Amino acid sequence: MDLGAITKYSSALHAKPNGLILQYGTAGFRTKAEHLDHVMFRMGLLAVLRSKQTKSTIGVMVTASHNPEEDNGVKLVDPLGEMLAPSWEEHATCLANAEEQDMQRVLIDISEKEAVNLQQDAFVVIGRDTRPSSEKLSQSVIDGVTVLGGQFHDYGLLTTPQLHYMVYCRNTGGRYGKATVEGYYQKLSKAFVELTKQASCSGDEYRSLKVDCANGIGALKLREMEHYFSQGLSVQLFNDGSKGKLNHLCGADFVKSHQKPPQGMEIKSNERCCSFDGDADRIVYYYHDADGHFHLIDGDKIATLISSFLKELLVEIGESLNIGVVQTAYANGSSTRYLEEVMKALFSTTVERKIKQSAEQLEDKKRKAAKMLENIIDLFNQAAGDAISDMLVIEAILALKGLTVQQWDALYTDLPNRQLKVQVADRRVISTTNAERQAVTPPGLQEAINDLVKKYKLSRAFVRPSGTEDVVRVYAEADSQESADHLAHEVSLAVFQLAGGIGERPQPGF
Repeated sequence: MDLGAITKYSSALHAKPNGLILQYGTAGFRTKAEHLDHVMFRMGLLAVLRSKQTKSTIGVMVTASHNPEEDNGVKLVDPLGEMLAPSWEEHATCLANAEEQDMQRVLIDISEKEAVNLQQDAFVVIGRDTRPSSEKLSQSVIDGVTVLGGQFHDYGLLTTPQLHYMVYCRNTGGRYGKATVEGYYQKLSKAFVELTKQASCSGDEYRSLKVDCANGIGALKLREMEHYFSQGLSVQLFNDGSKGKLNHLCGADFVKSHQKPPQGMEIKSNERCCSFDGDADRIVYYYHDADGHFHLIDGDKIATLISSFLKELLVEIGESLNIGVVQTAYANGSSTRYLEEVMKALFSTTVERKIKQSAEQLEDKKRKAAKMLENIIDLFNQAAGDAISDMLVIEAILALKGLTVQQWDALYTDLPNRQLKVQVADRRVISTTNAERQAVTPPGLQEAINDLVKKYKLSRAFVRPSGTEDVVRVYAEADSQESADHLAHEVSLAVFQLAGGIGERPQPGF
C-alpha cells in the first residue's frame, strides 16, 4: 500500500473541503452531491480494505434513495448482500472526515485494527442510480478502488437491491443466482410465473397494476424486466423519468407522507396501484374506494399479508416453525394486534381443516404448498428490501388467495396516523431509546410528548432524527384522523421549541 501515492492522488483530484463532517448511518452517507467527491474516493479505498479483510466481493452503491435529486449518497454492501458491519460504519465515518494530512494514519489504523492482509486480492462491484451526479461520483469510487490496487466491475445503472443481489451471487459461487441483471430478472420472474400458474380464476383473471416509479431507476429496470412476467401481470408505468424530477411529488415516501397519490397518475376506483422510491428498495400500495377516498397499504399490511400466507404454507406441509415479524416504531398499533391474534388463530383453523381431509388430499396439498413456499423464497431478495421482488410476491399472493386490493386492506383497520418533518439546526440534538420510541435528549421533550399523548384516545407519538438530513421526523396516531393530525402538529411545535427548530414554525393543516 503506497500511502504516499494515495494521499497525493487524493489531495490533487479528490480533496476534502475543510471542516465538512458527515456521519455514516443505516443509509450510508447522504448530502448535497457537490460535497461528496472526496467521500466517494475514500469509500472506494475502504471497500478494497473490507474486501481484503473478508476475502470477498464488496459492493458500493451510489444513491440517495428517496432524497431530492440534488442530493446523492453512497453505501457499502457486505459479502452476503447485507449492510456494512457496524464497526466498519465507524471506519467509514472516520475515513470520510479525516483531513488530507491524516489520511495515511487513518488507513493504517483501520488496516491494523481489522488485521487486513494488504497482499490479499480485492474485488469491488459498483452500481448507481439515475441522478445526474451519479456517473461522475461512481468514477470517483473507481479511482479509490484502483489506486489501492483493487479490481472492480462497474454494473452502471442498477436498483440498490440489484447490487445487493450481485454481491450475494458472487460470494456464493453462483448458487443463489447468476450475478447479472439478466440473472436477476430470470430468477424472480421464474418464481413469480410458477406461483401464479397455481392461482385459480376466482380472483382477477387479467391482473394489472399501476406503478409509480418516482422518476427513478425502478422504471428503467421494470421496463427491461416486464416481458419476463407479462403472462402473469401487466404493469403500467408512471413517473418513468421521461419528464419530471426524481422523487418530486411522487415516489413511496411522498405517497406515505402526504397520504395521496403521486402527481401524474390518475386512479379509477378500486384500481391497484403502488409506488417505488428513487432506488427501488421501498414500496407502498394504495387505491381509491368507490367514494373517492384514498387508502394507503404500507409496510405493515404488506408484512401481515406475506407472513400470514407463509404461516399457512408451513402449517400445510406440517412444519411447526415460528415466524417472526420485525416491526419498527412506525408500525401501526392495529397491525401489531392483528399479528399477535390472527397468526395464532391461523394455526388452529388450519389444523381443524386438515383433520377433515383424506391422506391423499393432504399429500397433494402438501406438495403444492411446498412448491409455493420454494417459489416465495426465491422471489425474496436477500438482505435488502426490494420493491420489485416485494411487488411480485404481493401480486402472487393476491392471485393465489383470490383477494382484491379492498379485501387485503380490510384485514384490519389502521389507527389514523400522521407523519411530519420539522427542520432543525442539528438533528444530533435528539437522541432516542426503546427502539427510537422515546426521546432521551433534549431535556423535557419526552415529558412534553407524554403530556400531549394523554389528551387523545388510543394515541401514541414519538420523534426521531432523520438519518440523512437535518430534520426530525414526527409520528402520531390516535382514534380519529383529526386527533392524529392535532397530536402530530402539537408534537412538531414541541420539537421546534425544544430541539432548535429553524425556518417557519410548524403550521396546522395538511
